[in-house]
Amino acid sequence: MASKKEENEEKPRVHKDLDGFDIKINSFGEIQMSYDIEKINDFLNKNVEDKKLKDIDLEEQKVKKKKK
Repeated sequence: MASKKEENEEKPRVHKDLDGFDIKINSFGEIQMSYDIEKINDFLNKNVEDKKLKDIDLEEQKVKKKKK
């Protein structure tokens, strides 16, 4: 018979700006967060480079150079 795994009560390491961030999924499948989504988006905009936008900028520069 398989025994139940004990839940790990340790909190994961997070960036100091996101200290206290907690995310859970309730029984209805809804995501519940301890932070407002706008605060999370602001953090991501400041700290994470968007690879898709980086590629677009490079492509635009190539097009501009070809037109000259």
